[in-house]
Amino acid sequence: MIRIRFLGTAAARPTVRRNVAGIAVQREGESFLWDCGEGTQRQMMRYGTGFSFNHIFITHAHADHILGLPGLLRTMGLQGREENMTVYGPAGTEGRLREAVRLGARRSPFPVEVRGLESGARVEFEGWAVHAYRADHGVPALGYALVEEVRLGRFDPEAARRLGVPEGPLFGKLHRGEAVVVDGREVAPADVVGPPRRGRKVVYSGDTRPTPDTVEIARGAELLIHEATFGADEVARARETRHSTSAEAALVALRAGVQELVLTHISARYAENPTRLEAGGRKVFPACRVARDGLEIEIGYRDG
Repeated sequence: MIRIRFLGTAAARPTVRRNVAGIAVQREGESFLWDCGEGTQRQMMRYGTGFSFNHIFITHAHADHILGLPGLLRTMGLQGREENMTVYGPAGTEGRLREAVRLGARRSPFPVEVRGLESGARVEFEGWAVHAYRADHGVPALGYALVEEVRLGRFDPEAARRLGVPEGPLFGKLHRGEAVVVDGREVAPADVVGPPRRGRKVVYSGDTRPTPDTVEIARGAELLIHEATFGADEVARARETRHSTSAEAALVALRAGVQELVLTHISARYAENPTRLEAGGRKVFPACRVARDGLEIEIGYRDG
């Protein structure tokens, strides 16, 4: 299961009900953060995400996306953390990220590495990766995609038994794509294993204008998390500040063919009542909603 927990959904500054940017992501027991606005560690306590993660991916070095780093790292240090931590961000912003890290980790008992990423970089994990891609925000900025590897096809044990394959190690070999010999006959993987199955994909745009890069990397994704700082009637303001409207984000989702669109980075003018913002997105892409702090989304496999 992939679980997405929204820790902060406000743009630029917190409001009474919305903290600034932060998203906790958990996949099959492994966890990381997308962005770390001020107060993120408090939101993690509030929503029970825990602190057992080793990677933080920063979309860009604006204050509302990085000011939570000192407090979070300091809190982890006071809790006795010893494991390494890596903070990633756009290439060229390493100095600012290291400054934020130093404030929180100067006396911490665990090492923190800062790594700059270029568009197209991948941070590899077992069976999946986080892909960085170029965002359009007027400063060095990235979006990120959690992309799983293609999975093995379904193994049909009944078909294997009918072909005389005994249960045990030979089942595993066939499922891994290796032919086996039973009573002098070769049994091929295609005889008992279905076609490969696609992995899941979750994309987070960070702060950005709508871009072809987002459309391309989000193609077929289970979930697109796209900023929507402004309403559909504020296109000029969105262009000026290198942000997106809800309708523009919805058009990205439509072109990419995603399953669901969730809007975040909500301007204070919509923070208490995002109905109009959400309606602007739904006119273009019906499977659209506005995130709230604490919202949790679970993403299973499409094929069960």
